[in-house]
This record gives sequence, structure tokens and C-alpha cells, in this order.
Amino acid sequence: MTTTLGIIIGILVGIGIGLALAYTLLKNQLTKAGREALKKAEEDGELIKKEKILQAKEKFLQLKAEHEKACNERNQQVAAAENRIKQKENTLSQKMEDLNRKTNENAAQKENLNKQMAAVAQKQKELDEQIASQKTKLESIAEMTADQAKQQLVNLMQDEARADALVMIKDIVDEAKHTANLEAKKVVVNALQRTAVESAVENTVSVFNIENDEIKGRIIGREGRNIRTLENLTGVDVVIDDSPDAILLSSFDPVRREIARLSLQKLVSDGRIHPARIEEVVAKTKKQIEQEIAEVGKRTCIDLGINNMHHELMRLVGKMKYRSSYGQNLLQHAKEVANMSAAMAAELGINPKLARRAGLLHDIGKVPDTEPELPHALFGARLAEQYKEKPEIVNAIGSHHDEMEMKTLIAPIVQVCDAISGARPGARREVVEAYMKRLNDLENLALTYPGVVKTYAIQAGRELRVIVGAEKVSDQEADQISLDLSKKIQNEMTYPGQIKITVIRETRAVNYAR
Repeated sequence: MTTTLGIIIGILVGIGIGLALAYTLLKNQLTKAGREALKKAEEDGELIKKEKILQAKEKFLQLKAEHEKACNERNQQVAAAENRIKQKENTLSQKMEDLNRKTNENAAQKENLNKQMAAVAQKQKELDEQIASQKTKLESIAEMTADQAKQQLVNLMQDEARADALVMIKDIVDEAKHTANLEAKKVVVNALQRTAVESAVENTVSVFNIENDEIKGRIIGREGRNIRTLENLTGVDVVIDDSPDAILLSSFDPVRREIARLSLQKLVSDGRIHPARIEEVVAKTKKQIEQEIAEVGKRTCIDLGINNMHHELMRLVGKMKYRSSYGQNLLQHAKEVANMSAAMAAELGINPKLARRAGLLHDIGKVPDTEPELPHALFGARLAEQYKEKPEIVNAIGSHHDEMEMKTLIAPIVQVCDAISGARPGARREVVEAYMKRLNDLENLALTYPGVVKTYAIQAGRELRVIVGAEKVSDQEADQISLDLSKKIQNEMTYPGQIKITVIRETRAVNYAR
């Protein structure tokens, strides 16, 4: 700031000197008129000089005031900074004093702790010496070492604990078996009591009754063209023999037999029997049967309270009406399994709607439109999955013959209800001779193994119990007999469903009190 004022004053002085020199030169050179002009110029210059000096003074005073103001502000900031530094110094001094005090206290506590630890170590040493002395005395009195005494005590406690555990385990197992049997019987009985359906028996032959033998000739037609046309269109063997007032329709497919029967009924009642008419009637009958199948499936789902099922699945359900399995009508079997599954699920606290749906669809793989390569359980599961059924239902369908791993509780329920429905008295039938021969073959096949004492085919041939001698067959050999026998039955015999092989090995100790 001082340097700026010096520069301004120097400038003003230089201006003044310059004006004085100019005036002197002009005064010597100019004329009188010039002198007057010069005088006027001097006056103007003097006036300008005064104005400039006045402006310079004002500027000087302004700069001086600003300088003083800046100096005051700087002085205030310095003073504030000094105050803050003094406060920090005071705080730091206080902290240093506290730290020194705590350090002294810690040193005193450490010294005290060292003294206490030394005292504890001394007492521990004395205690160890006393324990060793007492231990020596006890070993001398007991005539055994401490390790031997400890091992003896452990063995004694283990024996007692093992005996108590065996008793407890036996009680728990007995109670669990008793309770489980009661609960299982209760569930099954309640389910069976709630379910009552009729049993239909079908075979591979349908009988079409006629009024007289004249109609047989009309059905055969000239050179047998009518009967050949009917057989080609329906896929049914039409057997016309000496049986009075009857024609036999033979086919493994009940739907085909029903189409042939209804077509014959319409043709005979109409009276016009020729190849073109036969073709027309068979086509209409097929459409009628398809409509009836769809209606049966829909009505079955409504009767069971099953909603939102794909129309193709409902059609397959209706198709079950014309299919039998070992003499048992498949639709009646499916409805029976559905109702029992729902009843069991309700008893066990599981969703009965899902169980009923799975029970109805469990044999859906037996009525395909094309012959599948897969077993009917796996094929049914694929169909259910294809038509967006829930995973629980798909798993129950695929696993009801143990061909898929069970993942939900609905699966074993459907499996049990399927077995109950198929095994109950009157549900299924086979030719008596074939049935008896199959059971005898089962028992004789098991008797061929060494060590087998007795065999029993039970549960309508669904289970084979094999009793072996305990002195001749070990547990491992019994397991091997069960495995080998199951493979041999699979390879050498033909049977419905599955057969359970149970090998029983018992050890009996018999004595007499005389």
C-alpha cells in the first residue's frame, strides 16, 4: 500500500515539474497574445493541477482506509488463531496429565496382578503336591492305578447305560409298532367304509342277440362281403356259428366291440345291410362312441368334484369305461381308487382334492390312442405332465408301481389304494385253472432253492413268502435268495402287476421243563 502511494505522489510531482518547464519555455518564445493565452493556460493548468492533487489526496485517503481495514481484519484473525492454539494447548496438556495418571495406575495394577499370579501359582503347586500325595495313598489302598480305576468306572457306566438303552429302545419300538398298526388300520378301514362302488366284469367277447337265423345270412351277405366289410371297418372278428340266435364279436379292444355291436344293432333294425350302408353306419357309430366317451369323462369328473382338467385327459378317463384289467372295469377301478385316496388323505391331513385327482388318473396310461413303449405308469405320468397337471399328481401316477421315486405323500396313498382296489375280493377275476397254476408255479419255483423249507403264495398271488432254515441259510444268503428269486420270476413267468418276495429266516430255541 505504501509503495502505491509513493508512485502516485511521484507522478503528481513529475506532472508539476513538467508543467513548470513548459510554462517557462512558452513564456520566452510566445508573443503578448501568446502570453495572454499562456496566462490563461497557466490558470487552466493550475486549476487542473489542483483538481488532480485533490483527486490524488482522495484516492490516497480511500486506499489508506482500505489498508487500515484489511490490517484490522488480519489482526483479528491472528488473534482468533492464537486463542484457538492456546485452547488446544490447554486441552492437550490436560490429556497428557490424564494419560500419565492412567499409566501410573496401570503400572500399579500390573504389579499387583503379578503378585496375585505368583501367589496363585504357589497355591496351585501346593495343591498339585497334595493331590499327588492323596492319589498315591488311594492307589496303595485300592491296589490299582488311577487309570485302571477310571477305566473300570467307565466300563461299568457303559454297561449300565447300554442295558437301560436297550430296554428303552425296545419299549419305544413296541409302542411305535402298536400305535402305527392301529393308526394304519384306522385309516384304511375308514377309507374302505366310505367307498362303495360296484364291480363290473368284462372279457374279450361280446354277444349280439338276433331274432332268427335268417338275419345271419343277411349279415354275411353275398359271398361274405357284408361280414368282411364290417370286420375291416371295426377291427372285430365276427363269429357266426351254430349258436342259436347269437353272433359273437371278438376283440381285445372293448371300444371296437362296442362299435361293432351298436352298428349291427342299427343295421338289423334298419333292415338295409350292404357294404355302403355298413360303412355309413360304422362311421356314425364311431362318432357316437367318441361323443359318449367324452361325455362319460366329463360326467365322471363332475361326480368326483374334479375341476379344470384338460379335455384330452377327460376323454381318456371316459375311454376307461370300455377297458378292463383282469376282469375289473378300469373306470370303476379308477373311481374307487380316487374315492379311497381322498378318504385316506383326509384322515392323514393331506389335500384330499389332489389325492382324488391323482387316484382317478393313476391308470390313464392304460388307454392310449397309440401303443406306447413305456410302462403304463410312466406313460401316464408323461401324459399328465403334457397336459399341465401338478407335479404331485404326475409323481403319484408315475410311482404307483415303484417305477419312479416317490416325492410326495400322495404317491404312497395312491399306491396303497390301487393295491386295495385290485386285491379286494371280487374285484378281479382270472381263469381259475390259469390262476391256480400260476400260484403253484410260484411256490414250486421257490422250493428249488437249497435251504427253503416252506413257501406260501398269498394276497392273490401278489406276495410270495419263503421260509428258510436258520441252520442252513445265513442272513446274507437269505437276501441273495430274495434277489435271485425275483429275477427268476421276472424272466420265467407271466403275471399281472408285481409280486413281492419275502424271505423269512427264524431262529428258535426250544427246551422242555420236566
